Amino acid sequence: MASSSSAKRIVFTGGSGKAGRHCIPYLLSKGHSVLNVDLLPLDHPKVHTLKTDLTDSGQVFNALSSHFHLSHYENPRGPEGVAVEKPDAVIHFAAYARNMLVPDSETFRGNVLSTYNVIEAACKLGIKKVVIASSETTYGVCFAQGDVDYHCFPLEEDYDNDPEDTYATSKLCGERCARSFARRFPGTDIYALRIGNVIEPHEYEPDFPDYVNKPETRKRNAWSYIDARDLGQICDLCVQKDGLGFQVFNATNDTITTKEPTAEILKRFAPSTPITREMGEYEAPLSNRKIREVLGFRDVHDWRKYVKV
Repeated sequence: MASSSSAKRIVFTGGSGKAGRHCIPYLLSKGHSVLNVDLLPLDHPKVHTLKTDLTDSGQVFNALSSHFHLSHYENPRGPEGVAVEKPDAVIHFAAYARNMLVPDSETFRGNVLSTYNVIEAACKLGIKKVVIASSETTYGVCFAQGDVDYHCFPLEEDYDNDPEDTYATSKLCGERCARSFARRFPGTDIYALRIGNVIEPHEYEPDFPDYVNKPETRKRNAWSYIDARDLGQICDLCVQKDGLGFQVFNATNDTITTKEPTAEILKRFAPSTPITREMGEYEAPLSNRKIREVLGFRDVHDWRKYVKV
């Protein structure tokens, strides 16, 4: 449980989705208050869901200046007659989660416009911390046509991202929006998380044995993953860490999703791809080194705890 001084009021968009429904309980466990902004409700007794179309900037401005719960109408008015407390942070995960859920043009429109609207509203309302969901797909292989190689390993945040698909492009546009607003509003921190393949607790038993035993199927995800609960930890660390301005962080667990060491897998499945630094024996190719060194992330839910090798 966080101390009262570190507990924050957080607006979380997309909290009813695959990642959000695990991140929000983690944030609550740290003492934060959370308002879920989504089109679908979150089944949690301590979290109100405000149904919001994030592609409508008016709705976004209202959502980010809303009560967190009906009971807050009982709060006394402030000195200027205002009874709504400003959020301390916005975490924006709402999006079309991949290609081919809707036509490409709608994927681009919805993802880019919603991200722009959330960042703009947060900055203009004076909210000093914004965390947005970018994606592993920005490294250009996940949704590439055919068998495509990465430029180099490990995949780190200074990589030359050049995806060809609409979803990944929409996420890169979100990163650019974040960088632009962080420059325009000095003192505002905006952190973009390039989130790996999200794994929920119930998915280890049915899905992970194939990931481990058929590594040829996992190149598109760079043989990497993020446990949804550890992603909650990353969200909390981002909220607590101030003063970094615009930053990009890979959001993955520490280790590769194979029985074989990393060097063996890369030599076998990506023999022509350069290795730019010495990697740990089982280091995930989509490296989380920056988030460990800068934010203090600690891998809690290593896949080996849940899958027999």
